[in-house]
Amino acid sequence: MLTVSRSATIDFEARKLPRRGLARGVGGTILAAAALAGGTASAETPSAKSAQSPAINAPPVSDQQVKFDAIKIDGLNIAYREAGDPTNPKLVLLHGFPASSHQYRNLVQVLAKRFHVIAPDYPGFGNSDIPDPKTYNYTFDGISKTVEKFLAAKNFDHYGLFVQDYGGPVGFRIVGAHPEALDWLIVQNSNAYEEGFTSAWDGFRGALWKNRSPETEKPLAAFLTHDAIKGIYLHGSPRPELISPDNWESDYGFMQRPNAVRVNLDLFYDYRTNVALYPDWQKFLRDRQPKTLIFWGQDDPFFTPAGGEAFLRDLPKADLHRLAAGHFAVEDNLDYIATTMIQFYSDKVGLCLKKAPT
Repeated sequence: MLTVSRSATIDFEARKLPRRGLARGVGGTILAAAALAGGTASAETPSAKSAQSPAINAPPVSDQQVKFDAIKIDGLNIAYREAGDPTNPKLVLLHGFPASSHQYRNLVQVLAKRFHVIAPDYPGFGNSDIPDPKTYNYTFDGISKTVEKFLAAKNFDHYGLFVQDYGGPVGFRIVGAHPEALDWLIVQNSNAYEEGFTSAWDGFRGALWKNRSPETEKPLAAFLTHDAIKGIYLHGSPRPELISPDNWESDYGFMQRPNAVRVNLDLFYDYRTNVALYPDWQKFLRDRQPKTLIFWGQDDPFFTPAGGEAFLRDLPKADLHRLAAGHFAVEDNLDYIATTMIQFYSDKVGLCLKKAPT
């Protein structure tokens, strides 16, 4: 079933109109990167008596309150956000580039009213460890194996899977090896089809992937600068004022860690292995026909609208929602995405799971 939100549908003719100054400026940063590729606050000091108040007087922690923690996986601290009643249906959120579980900070809390939600940071991203590339395999195969072990350690043996950008290559590898784990699928601007690539990929496909060298890497490092990361968040958003600057400031801060640029360049190069697996992922979708919900930002600097439409070839019953958004659609379409997910699960997933034989 193909569905379109009237409030979220983009007017393609409107693209011809001048953008707001903010959006136009950051959009130019992304396009430039693609071209290169081819005070102290005061507070009242609490009294000794109040500081020693019994913990029993503290308000209870709700199921929707997000917990931040980390567990050891093969000697690495893998950080994650988790919320919701563990007896509720499980939902895994896998993040994209150049982000971390931080991109789901609001979505986790909203969805925790209905699901047991978890969102990990990949090795080298967010608050997870960033081991030296000499000792850790910074490939999508390597990251997916770490995330697979993480989910097993957290007793997520079956779940709904939300993938965005890099989340697709990580998630499709995991459920391809364990198809029984997938209860339903949510895709948000995560490519699995050739027609999904914009011209921003020309420097990857036409140079780096053919001959990795300092010369072919250098232009692509432009995507790792402060202004480019900011642009990735803001480009394509009709309301950039809704997107928190904490996103790009956090991501760029993590990019200053030792080896962070090398880690990202390694993954830029390894992305070519995802393209080689597209036929396998498409066959998985075609054969398994998971209940699928697709949200696609129509002005993503990396992935074309055609990339979202292409999923319907293999998943003709999927619900596709075309959003007036860019790469990180959850930022400015939070309520719509969360509400639609909860309704989709109630209408098309939950009842089917109850009827399925155990």
